Amino acid sequence: MTKSPSPGTASVPLDAETAPADVSRSTSLRVLLILSALMSFASVSTDVYLPAMPTIAEDLHAAGGRVELTLSAFLIGFSLGQLIWGPIGDRYGRRPPIVVGLALFILGSAGCALSQDIGQMMGWRVVQAIGACSGPVLARAMVRDLYTREHSARMLSTLILIMGVAPLVGPLMGAQILVVWSWRGIFWTLVLLGGLTLFALRALPETLAPERRSHRPLSGVFGVYLSLARDPKLIGYALSGGFFYAGIYAFIAGTPFAYIDYYGVSPQGYSLLFSVNIVGMMLANYLNSRLVMRLGSERLFRLGTWIVALSGVVLALNARLGWGGLAGLAVPIFFFLSMNGFIVANSVAGALAAFPDRAGAASSLVGAMHYGSGILSAALVGWCSDGSPWAMGWVMGVSGVGCVMTAVFPLYLRRRRT
Repeated sequence: MTKSPSPGTASVPLDAETAPADVSRSTSLRVLLILSALMSFASVSTDVYLPAMPTIAEDLHAAGGRVELTLSAFLIGFSLGQLIWGPIGDRYGRRPPIVVGLALFILGSAGCALSQDIGQMMGWRVVQAIGACSGPVLARAMVRDLYTREHSARMLSTLILIMGVAPLVGPLMGAQILVVWSWRGIFWTLVLLGGLTLFALRALPETLAPERRSHRPLSGVFGVYLSLARDPKLIGYALSGGFFYAGIYAFIAGTPFAYIDYYGVSPQGYSLLFSVNIVGMMLANYLNSRLVMRLGSERLFRLGTWIVALSGVVLALNARLGWGGLAGLAVPIFFFLSMNGFIVANSVAGALAAFPDRAGAASSLVGAMHYGSGILSAALVGWCSDGSPWAMGWVMGVSGVGCVMTAVFPLYLRRRRT
């Protein structure tokens, strides 16, 4: 049986199907901790500065909702990275691209901390996001390199559970840094986290041996993306998930101003309201895992889209008419975001089911469409902001309706054909 190498060994030449069932316990724990950190960078980078957005707007004189555009800038970089890092990792190994990605993340975070206007911050957020994206993309590939199919599934499930904690910690950490330091301190903290993770990579072995690397030119990968984009079933699932993510990023862009500026919630109170929604997501994910074998992925997916549409419409009405005050926003937002547990996993599973031989490329394409949708929705919240929650409300309402329509309409077409 082939053993995992020590940290100084160049690679781990394990075939995905013949890998040993048990990597040593100490190696597994080390790998789990480092990969968890890598996979959490996107959530932490998105969420940690949310309580500081009103302060950033004031300090950088960013009027008219321009601070929300820093979130769109991050999503531009993150969406591009979804398509770039996977093929690079297949060709050159996992560790070198992660090292480059972390270096870009550190550079982008330092640039944000030193920014003197909102335009500078937007540019550095793109750099930060391209770097942050290398972690989640290549961490999933490293799990598949190291473990057999069954063990990789268990490892990924553990990583996803840990990832659910990152959005809880991000706003809480940002709010506390804002109390004792400043919004610039939030980004210096990200520089520190990036540096610590880069140092920890010394204990993470290369998992893709040279003989197992792809020799296909990187330009050919984009032809695969184009062929996948012609499949109507994949695009239907991807669009539905994309509308849902559009609603999520409208929430992320809009609630700091709706809660803190409009309703006078403190940054610390905002972080707690934000965290409640993450708990709802985790509960729905747990329910989905318990019910999916009994009720089926498609049924739970459609149920989630209907709840999202209803919640989005109620939220839009409350935001426009002021019904229910703060609770009139927080309650429908909770139900909207909680459906992450029913929509995301089931839509991705449905999109990838027909492409077992191109699952990596299909996953990258779906992920890029999901996160890419947030570019427009976060920008719309900023562009249409009038000081009230209305811009966030109507964008989330339209996103919810679009989510259910793109989920139900393909099913209607399939029934017509039969």
